[in-house]
Amino acid sequence: MYTEYQQRRQQLMSKIGNGTAIFCSAPMAVMHNDVEYVFRQDSDFFYLTGFNEAEAVAVLAPHHPEHKYVLFVKPKNKQIEIWTGYRCGVDAAKEIYGADEAYSIEELDEKLPEYLKKADRIYYHLGRDRNFNDKVINHWQRLMRIYPKHGTGPIAIEDTGPILHGMRLIKSEAELELMRKAADISVEAHNRAMEFTQPGRYEYEVQAEMEHIFRLRGGMGPAYPSIVASADNACILHYIENSRQMQDGELLLIDAGCSYGYYNSDITRTFPVGGKFTAEQKALYELVLEAQKQAIAQVKPGNPYNLIHDTAVKVLTEGLVELGLLVGEVEQLIEEQKYKLFYMHSTGHWLGLDVHDVGVYKYGEDNPQILQPGQVLTVEPGLYIVPDTEPDEDQPEIDPRWVGIGIRIEDDVLVTPNRHEVLTAGVPKEIADIEK
Repeated sequence: MYTEYQQRRQQLMSKIGNGTAIFCSAPMAVMHNDVEYVFRQDSDFFYLTGFNEAEAVAVLAPHHPEHKYVLFVKPKNKQIEIWTGYRCGVDAAKEIYGADEAYSIEELDEKLPEYLKKADRIYYHLGRDRNFNDKVINHWQRLMRIYPKHGTGPIAIEDTGPILHGMRLIKSEAELELMRKAADISVEAHNRAMEFTQPGRYEYEVQAEMEHIFRLRGGMGPAYPSIVASADNACILHYIENSRQMQDGELLLIDAGCSYGYYNSDITRTFPVGGKFTAEQKALYELVLEAQKQAIAQVKPGNPYNLIHDTAVKVLTEGLVELGLLVGEVEQLIEEQKYKLFYMHSTGHWLGLDVHDVGVYKYGEDNPQILQPGQVLTVEPGLYIVPDTEPDEDQPEIDPRWVGIGIRIEDDVLVTPNRHEVLTAGVPKEIADIEK
C-alpha cells in the first residue's frame, strides 16, 4: 500500500497547484473517565497517509523545493508507550510512511509557516476539531497581516473536500480488494445469523454471532452499530438496542456489516424468525425485493445516480396501490411523495472508508452524479408500516394486518466498466432460499 498512498498524495498535489493542504488526524474519544474508545483514524487523513495514530498532522506542499510531504507526529516516549502502546515516532515517519520531512507535533506552530508562506491558498477542511480549526485560521491571519510587505502568501482557505472526495469516490483495485474482503466476511456473518435465528432467542444473541465472525475473520469489528430488529423494532430505522426476545411469526431485520482494513460493508436482510412468511409479510417482501432488483439493474456507467432511487420508488408505489395501502394515480402519488408514509429514506449511499462515504450525489437540482466505474454504493429499498401511523386525509386507513411489518433489503454494488457487480450476492434473499 506504500505506493498507493504515495500515488494519492501526488494526485492531490497535482490538483492544488501552488497551494498547501493540511490534514489533521482524528482525536481520541473518551468512553468514561480515563478510558478511551478504540482509536479510529480520520478517513481523509488515513486515505493519504496510512498513518494510524492520534495527534498527527500531514502537510502537502507541492511548491516546496524539498519537503512536499511533511508529517508532524507524537515523539517516541518509552514510559508513555508502556501504558498506551507503540508510537511510530519522528524518524520512522520518514522511513515507514514516506514523509520527506517529519517533526514532533510539538513543533507544529514553529514549522508550519515555512510550508504556508509561499502558498497561494490553504486547503483545509474546517472540521470537528475546533482548536485545530482556530490554529489554522490564526496562522493564515498572521500571514495575511504581512502579505502587503511580501506580496506572497495564502489569500484564501479552501475546503479539501471537493477535490479529495472526488478522488475517494472512485475506488482503486487495492481498495476494492479490501472492500471485497469486508463483504465476504459480512456475507458469512449474515448467513450464520439466518441459520442461528429461531423463536425464543434474543436479538443480542444474533448480534453476538455476527460480530464474533467479524473479528474471527480478521475484521476490525462492526462498521457501524449492528441493527438486529424483530417485529415492530424493524420499523425503527436505526434501532440498536437489540434486546428483544424473538417470537414465531415475526420478521427479523438485520442491518450489519464489518470493517476490514478501514473499508466497510453494509448489508441488510429481512427474514421470518420461525422460517415461514405470513401472507402479508410475503406480499410486502416480494414488493421490496422487486424494487431492489429493478434498482440494481439501473447501476451501470452513464446512468444518473438518482435513477436508482426513482426506479425503486416507482416499483414500491405501484405495489402499495395494488395492495390497497395507497390510492390514486401512481405518478401523482410519487409527485406528492405519498409513498414516504411507508418508505421514508433514500435507496442507497456511497460506500468505502466511511459507511456513508464521501462523494457528491448531485450538482444542483437538475444535474445528478453520473455513475462511473469504480464507484461503490448500496441499494436498499424498504417498507415500514409503523404502528400508530396516521394516513393523509385522502388515503385509506391502514388495515391492522399490515401494521408492525418492517422490511429492508440491502446490497453493496460496484459500478464496473460494463455494468455492475453485487459484492454481497452471497447472502440469499429469494423467498425460496430463506424460508425454512
